[in-house]
Amino acid sequence: MEIRDLFSPLIRWWWLLLAAAGIAAAFSLFVGIQQPPIYRTSTTLMIGRAIEDPNPSDLQLYTSQQLATTYADIAQRQPVRDATMQALGLTWLPAYVVRPVANTQLLEIAVTDTDPVRVQAVANELANQLILQSPTSGAEDLARQEFINQQLDDLEIKIQETQDEIDARQSELSNLTSARQIADTQNQIYALQSKLDTLRFNYTELLGNTQRGALNTLTIIEPAALPGGPVGPNVPMMVITAAVFALAVAVGAVYLLAYLDNTIKSSEEIKHLTGLPMLVGIPVITGESYSDKLIAVKTPLSPIAEAYRSLRTAVQFSTIDRMESTCLLVTSPNVSEGKSLTAANLAAVIGQAGARVLLIDSDLRRPVMHKIFGVENRTGLTELLRNIKVNELDESLDMWLESTVQPTSTEGLWLLTSGPIPPNPSELLGSNTNRMLLKALRKYYDYIVMDSPPVLIVTDAVVLSTQADGAILVIDGDQTQKNQLRQAVDRLREVNANMLGVVVNRLSSKTDGYSGYYQYYYRRYGDSSYGHPHSSPGKNGKGGILKRLRRDTSSSKGN
Repeated sequence: MEIRDLFSPLIRWWWLLLAAAGIAAAFSLFVGIQQPPIYRTSTTLMIGRAIEDPNPSDLQLYTSQQLATTYADIAQRQPVRDATMQALGLTWLPAYVVRPVANTQLLEIAVTDTDPVRVQAVANELANQLILQSPTSGAEDLARQEFINQQLDDLEIKIQETQDEIDARQSELSNLTSARQIADTQNQIYALQSKLDTLRFNYTELLGNTQRGALNTLTIIEPAALPGGPVGPNVPMMVITAAVFALAVAVGAVYLLAYLDNTIKSSEEIKHLTGLPMLVGIPVITGESYSDKLIAVKTPLSPIAEAYRSLRTAVQFSTIDRMESTCLLVTSPNVSEGKSLTAANLAAVIGQAGARVLLIDSDLRRPVMHKIFGVENRTGLTELLRNIKVNELDESLDMWLESTVQPTSTEGLWLLTSGPIPPNPSELLGSNTNRMLLKALRKYYDYIVMDSPPVLIVTDAVVLSTQADGAILVIDGDQTQKNQLRQAVDRLREVNANMLGVVVNRLSSKTDGYSGYYQYYYRRYGDSSYGHPHSSPGKNGKGGILKRLRRDTSSSKGN
């Protein structure tokens, strides 16, 4: 797969991508400007007093972090919410988030609302309610706290006095010479040291029952401030995000459509699927009636007519080695793929090049050639096949052709319509009479172009392909499925039909994979819609012209 194939779905559906991004951006812009300004503030609390301890233990730090997680959950509970609303006189609380700061003893409360004063008040009150939930919140008996504080003060004095006495005994010990005095002094030091340890232990135990030493305590270290300005909505970011998201979804949808699309998207796919070349791409032909779509006659200088002339060149090079007249079959995998218009316009441009061309409407089920050229269809191919005798073909063919072959406005082009629709088209087309008729017609015409029914619908095209020198398969650039093209080619190859190539019909500038062919004709030649003087019907009139067309075996090519 080439890079251009990868991006071809995006190029094909560019308008969908722009529409999705534009609609999403416009909607998000409308929603964004309708929203009121959003304010945010936060307050930060600390768990415990580890930061005041010069040597905090790992256990203290771990316990504080676990307590921070617990208080974050408590702050979301209904008792804290109700107490906050009651304290502020509110009936509801704005959105807030309580989260512990990772790997710290800090707890952050962030509040978001449309009122800056309210966010500040709610953030501070939530912090206050959490403090009230802690065991050292001040709700304990004040007298008990005072007593504990007094005991702590006394213990601090005794600890200092004991430490001073130990230091004094240590100084005396260095000046003593008597063994008994030294032993007594050392025993006194040991006793004082034991007393000091006891005093320190008691001090630590009492300190744990106060806010000065408790781990399970909350302290506000950063109260909520009044927001200086709104933090949202960020309308530009909303618009960009919505547009990018919509664009991403649209890109995914485009590639999903491309994956599900089983149509043929490029000439490379035609080559890969069938091994056949793409002969030409025919742009979309506009017009209300069949006759309006005979572009090669109506507007011979138009880009579409030039496309048919390119097809003529491709056909001529494909049959360049033939020394006799060429019989071409034009068919398609399914109905409504433009095979009849392709056959008519191809026959017209071949005739315009100076060759003698007979266009045969071999579609004996849904004939349209008489509508395209605006002629009657009372007699035609079926009359010939029913009434002509093979053993009398050379003697009677001139007479029958005078009554069935009709001239057209294009010099060098004659038309043999289908005639009345028979009950057995396949049998008539596959008959020996039809084979001998085509062989005899080669004496009159340089090219015979046959329009046939679709390959996948009936067997008529397969039967006719064995009688033609080359078969051209016409597909719709937007409708023909890959499996249909492959099946049609396989059916024709089963009877050893000579496949010349594929014509991709109804191309437009939006047709995926074929835009190069479309742009080639319209940029190089311009969109010329003006007409061209038509040839007079009298130039191909009857009046024995068929006899004059009959080529002598000594002068005609291949006969």
